[in-house]
Amino acid sequence: MEIHNRSEPDTISLENRNYIPFISGVEHIPENEAEDIQAVADMINAIQKAQWNCHRHAFSGTHARTQGLVKGMLKVPDDLPKHLKQSMFAHAGEYPVVCRYSSEPGDPGLDDRIPQPRGFAMKVFGVEGEMFDEGEECPTQDIEFNSTPALDLADAKTTREIIDLRIKYGNNQPEIYKHLEARKDTDLQNFRDTVRNTHLESIRQYSQTAYRFGEYVAKYSLIPSTETQRKLYDETVKPGEHESDILSRWLSNFHETHDAEYELQFQLLENIDDQPVEYVGKV
Repeated sequence: MEIHNRSEPDTISLENRNYIPFISGVEHIPENEAEDIQAVADMINAIQKAQWNCHRHAFSGTHARTQGLVKGMLKVPDDLPKHLKQSMFAHAGEYPVVCRYSSEPGDPGLDDRIPQPRGFAMKVFGVEGEMFDEGEECPTQDIEFNSTPALDLADAKTTREIIDLRIKYGNNQPEIYKHLEARKDTDLQNFRDTVRNTHLESIRQYSQTAYRFGEYVAKYSLIPSTETQRKLYDETVKPGEHESDILSRWLSNFHETHDAEYELQFQLLENIDDQPVEYVGKV
């Protein structure tokens, strides 16, 4: 697998746009955000404990279903424009990566025939620069993605409310949908059930949330860049024909005979009203 970070043909016009720098005013922390975050952390931990008690194996609180793992290389070219030469992309280089394909919910045994957002994560090795204290001994960078451009867990308060509903009614679909239908953001919450259930190698992936990107703030996306991958978008899961692990099977079969390539693209913050930093339920 190869992942490239390339500049676009209209680099000059993109380089001269008015990108908003990362400053204190960019982020407006909502009321009670710290309490909401702690409550979410406690609930996610409770989900993990429940999975441990059931399987005697540790799973993440979300994206528990692993579809596959692959090794690859992240390539940073030396001709990036100034606004993209940020953080680990400031200098040309190649970084070993391990990539994980996943499905979003906290159920490690989720049936692949059920349409849900799919995840993709890269652990990048050999990254230099300032690290958190916990990561100084192992200089890596995690870059995570989801297959929907907007996130139903749109802010800390919403995340707290939705995770609470999933814990209470996760095994009672009519009840949880009754509560979701009563919400003002019901369309956003139900969108996850309408995603296209297709080959994992054909899916465009998104950061969903905004991140500090050196001097700026950015969202990013991962684009399949080979014709073979793009053609696989037409290959959709058919519940009456395919088995419960069909996505993992397709993924394994692909990597036995093909290499995957992606382009990593960044969208820098230009307008806080159109590109809110705190609310990620908007594309």
